[in-house]
Amino acid sequence: MKTLDLIDKALEKTYRKDVLTPFIKAINDYKLIEENDKIAVCISGGKDSLILAKLFQRLKVHNKFNFELEFISMDPGYLAENRRLLESNCENLGIPIKIFNSDIFEVVEKVSGDYPCYLCARMRRGFLYKAASDLGCNKIALAHHMDDVIETTLINMFYGSQFKTMIPKLDAKNFPNMTLIRPLFYIREKDIIRFQNFCEFESIDCGCVVACHKYSSKRYEVKQLIKQLEKIDKKIPLSIFNSASNINLLAVLGYFNENKKTSFEDVYQNRKDSIEEKE
Repeated sequence: MKTLDLIDKALEKTYRKDVLTPFIKAINDYKLIEENDKIAVCISGGKDSLILAKLFQRLKVHNKFNFELEFISMDPGYLAENRRLLESNCENLGIPIKIFNSDIFEVVEKVSGDYPCYLCARMRRGFLYKAASDLGCNKIALAHHMDDVIETTLINMFYGSQFKTMIPKLDAKNFPNMTLIRPLFYIREKDIIRFQNFCEFESIDCGCVVACHKYSSKRYEVKQLIKQLEKIDKKIPLSIFNSASNINLLAVLGYFNENKKTSFEDVYQNRKDSIEEKE
């Protein structure tokens, strides 16, 4: 692994445009950090969360206002080698991590059959909310990047029959005064991988005992589809991402707002009224 000094310099210079700048832009655009926040940066051991932690450390060096950081991780039942890799990566990257133990992998494997990922993600999220709350944090930061947003959008369209995307911040339902933030929202996965390769550290892909034996999911399939589309036109992924902020409500077949359905006839009448007002 490269030295911390070289990693910090590269983040400020070589990878500033593609990694550091979009990180700061997302924070500013979506107001993800505010004065006196205490943020739990959640580290799974994967490349994305480790680089998220490094970005927060660089931001703290240059911070324009006061905020605090906690670096937390949950061991849901990692294999011994994955636990050691998580600990050594954090030590070598200078991340003062706090690791909490759980038996989530064991529980999920017993109750969810061949498709454990959804339940596992929900349980891990709830555990992290509780740990962050116990530490006095008011926000948790997750390492979802732009490609995660794009994939989620297509998964919901293809398999959920709805246009719904991943959003940059979300208030927790079961933990009052706790907000989830996604500061990697503008960063492409390929740029994260480039920076990881420069740093020269190996990361945990998932750590799940199920994933050790098989890796097949709708997200993986959609990821491969996006790669094929990008070969046709490299702008396609960004167009999918931008579509979520360019929705014309007068040109849709219906939409939901706070569980209230607006039908096509409502949309049609609104469009008609809008045209008549202009005339």
